[in-house]
Amino acid sequence: MKRVFVGGLPASTTEESLEALFSEFGKVRSLELVKDLFSGACKGFGFVGMEGHEARAAIAGLDGKTYEGKTLNVKFEEPRAKGRRGRR
Repeated sequence: MKRVFVGGLPASTTEESLEALFSEFGKVRSLELVKDLFSGACKGFGFVGMEGHEARAAIAGLDGKTYEGKTLNVKFEEPRAKGRRGRR
């Protein structure tokens, strides 16, 4: 299974709408939509797990496309650098 990063999502995005968007290209195995802790609104990005060939098809079909007025950035998840931590 490959994990795909999807950025440029509108705040109104839900798990259901993201799954519907990606299911056009294959079976969505996992989904993680990053949300604001207080408002519950989408922070503009998430991750989708799909089989390799389906993930490549989704990237080719969705990267750079407009979704609800915003341009999507869809690519394979990049591994985080060792020793580097996010803000806490």
